[in-house]
Amino acid sequence: MSITLNTTMSSIMTNKRRVGALKSLGVVTVGDALTYYPFRVADPVPLRALREARIGERMAFSASVRGMRVVPMNVRRGYRLEAVVDDGDFAVSRHVAGAAARLVFFSYKKQYVDWLSMRLRSGAIVVIAGEPSEFNGQLQFTHPEIMTVAPGSGPADGEYSGVVQMSALKYDADTVEAGLRRISRPRPVYHASSRISSEHIHESIVQCIELLAGTGQDLPGDAATEAPQTMKPMEDGGISGAGTAPAGAESRSGNAVAVGLARAIPDVLPESVRESNHLLHRAEAFLAIHDPLNTADFKRAIGTMRYEEAFVSQTALLQSRSNVRKDAALPCAGVALRDRFIESLPFPLTGGQREVINDIGVDMAREYPMQRLLQGEVGSGKTVVAVAAMLQAAGSGHQAVLVAPTQVLAEQHHATISAMLCAIDGVETGDDPSRDALSPNDPADLIKAAESAADDGDAKGRTAVKHPVKHSGARSGKQDGAAHAQSDANTRHVPVILLTGGMKLAARRRALALAASGDPCIIVATHAAFSKTFQAPNLALVVIDEQHRFGVEQRESLRTKNDVVPHLLVMTATPIPRTAAMTWFGDLDISWLTELPGGRKPIRTFIVPEDDGRMMGSMFAHIRGRIDAGERAYVVCPRIDADDESDGDDDTSGASQIGVYDDSDAYRRESATAAANTAASAPSQEDGDGAPSRPPLHSVAEIERRLSSLPQFRGVRFATLTGRDDDATKQQVMADFADGATPVLVATTVIEVGVDVPQASCIVIFDADRYGLSQLHQLRGRVGRGGTDSWAFLISRAEDGGPAQQRLQVIQGTLDGAQIAQADLEFRGAGDVLGDAQSGGKSGLKLLRVVKDVKIIADARERAGRLLADDPDLSGEVELAGAVLDFTRGNETFLTSS
Repeated sequence: MSITLNTTMSSIMTNKRRVGALKSLGVVTVGDALTYYPFRVADPVPLRALREARIGERMAFSASVRGMRVVPMNVRRGYRLEAVVDDGDFAVSRHVAGAAARLVFFSYKKQYVDWLSMRLRSGAIVVIAGEPSEFNGQLQFTHPEIMTVAPGSGPADGEYSGVVQMSALKYDADTVEAGLRRISRPRPVYHASSRISSEHIHESIVQCIELLAGTGQDLPGDAATEAPQTMKPMEDGGISGAGTAPAGAESRSGNAVAVGLARAIPDVLPESVRESNHLLHRAEAFLAIHDPLNTADFKRAIGTMRYEEAFVSQTALLQSRSNVRKDAALPCAGVALRDRFIESLPFPLTGGQREVINDIGVDMAREYPMQRLLQGEVGSGKTVVAVAAMLQAAGSGHQAVLVAPTQVLAEQHHATISAMLCAIDGVETGDDPSRDALSPNDPADLIKAAESAADDGDAKGRTAVKHPVKHSGARSGKQDGAAHAQSDANTRHVPVILLTGGMKLAARRRALALAASGDPCIIVATHAAFSKTFQAPNLALVVIDEQHRFGVEQRESLRTKNDVVPHLLVMTATPIPRTAAMTWFGDLDISWLTELPGGRKPIRTFIVPEDDGRMMGSMFAHIRGRIDAGERAYVVCPRIDADDESDGDDDTSGASQIGVYDDSDAYRRESATAAANTAASAPSQEDGDGAPSRPPLHSVAEIERRLSSLPQFRGVRFATLTGRDDDATKQQVMADFADGATPVLVATTVIEVGVDVPQASCIVIFDADRYGLSQLHQLRGRVGRGGTDSWAFLISRAEDGGPAQQRLQVIQGTLDGAQIAQADLEFRGAGDVLGDAQSGGKSGLKLLRVVKDVKIIADARERAGRLLADDPDLSGEVELAGAVLDFTRGNETFLTSS
């Protein structure tokens, strides 16, 4: 059978149980197996004679089998195999006296015991690695790794002496020396599961390497694979030890496996790139990773494959960027409407906003599609930039669509954009002394401008603008129609159409009909824009808000609806370091908005230990004072209710510690009762490994109940908001919060994106030590949007000086999103910050690290650029072209997470 990288494991492995276990790890083909990399390599096993053994310390030695017996275990069922070995010859080489030890194996399956009995028959020479223990005064090794040595091998020359070698596959090593080298070498350690151990993963991968090289045989079947998962390697049938490589493989040079593997696995990197960077051949790298000679060999191989990932990904990004310019787009050169809009704004744009708007304007005027990523701090004015771009499209006679991740955010965008546009003809464009005093991102200022520009007789239009959440489009068909009509009447230029999945059928049909007409307009939509029913034949611009909430497939569905590819602007407020952005969004032009608008005051951030009752009481008293001043406060909890297990712990408490926040005797008694109940029902504070378990996460339901009982909040109405609430409830809750009817909102992280209440000045985040830095930064950005003083309180149960405390100190010490994102990457890794798909969990990038591999990425990008300049189609690099194609076909998620 011819084996290739695309050969499935099921076709070469008859053990279906192991096939299923490997499949659960994502290993389906031989190529998957080779790229299932170990996360570390174990230290070499020291060689020691039995008299040099140290209880509990792993060791390796050679011995001969004196005797072996199989004992049925009647009570426990199954079998116990015992073998007595003597290391006399090996001990002589160590200048000590020989000794005996016992090898013990347990199994429920007779097939495995029979197979093991053949290997440990009396007189056999074996090489053993394991951890010694003592039982009944005798040295014992339980389930050690063993390698059989061909009979007649001489210790000096390694040649057979008078014994005909019937089958080299019968024995794991030709000589004792070769076996000792093999079994004592560094061993790769893989991420395993309850279904398959690291040793069995290693065994399967090494056997795949042998099969690819043409020196192996089909993987063992079920007849010899019936041992329990607790067994050490060998028990899964007939393969020597824990992933043994060919006998005598002490050097890669001239090795039969290395030569055969090089024929089966062609190199991907151009030879000039590989040689200039002193990298290994791809086949040699695979062999050194899964079967390393030493630690240095392993590290060099990992470095080779890491560079290969960087080179392939950067080549794909650069090629994608080049290919986009071959597509036709609708040029949007009309900027008159855009400029009138900018002049009508009741505030000056920041320098960064003007620069980005100009860059976008130049890109959209071209005949090939723009692809730009706009990254900005929370409140930096991305919406104004997006509206300017959409007006450039509409002013050129085309359509633009803004896609938001949630209905609440879409409705807020619709209301805000309508408010902005209705001021185009209603506000004087001359100098206005009051203009500088207005915040360019304060919705209240935009609303005032819109109201002053609207027709005085149209009270309904002003009401819709004044309360954008309560009166936004999706509440009923009648209101939708009125909202759309009002937008048309107010702007007198560009209709602003709202399209969401929660709309009434009649309103949805009207919105779809307006979009399908092809008339110039701005469409604000949720995921409904990705449906087949949405058609915009004159679509020139697609704006994706919070790009990490959408997958590539969704984004591409908008790009491929028409023959002409629309311009693309993706926006994110999630801070991404420049190095990370260059890595994961290398096919996009990148703009940053780092300058906050004038009038915004910095948010003061405090870390509040939860067990500090005095500080907690002062914090709540401060919040009550801000509420009495007409401001609002958020309280964020990680769980919905005490019984919710989806967000972490399943403890029944939720917030048993809050009683110490106040001096009220009655509240102390209630808290003490709750704490006692919690202690009785809570799980043990010790995990299975003896480490203390984390305290239970706080819940929205419990925190709302307890805080509302505090005397500081007497007479204050609370509201709750979670992801379980339906759309109508969310709208009403947010409207009441914005109006001040319920000035305290206790919510989950559902408020992280799309909630904009200028009066909100305080945010309290419970269990802050359990969040990532980027998420804390996003949550903190919900306050201080109205130009008033604002505060963020991070409630923590973290230990002083611990990693969690250090993360919170980063948030407390800076408001710079770039610094926070960099620190978050260093603390948690790219996977948690950018999402699994962007970090390589689903993108085919398994080794590349954003933070530590910046130089590798930069070098790979530079060399890939030079290669593509000389050979744009990679016609001279067939293997690289294939790798790039595979990467882009099956792994588009390296651009955005799905």
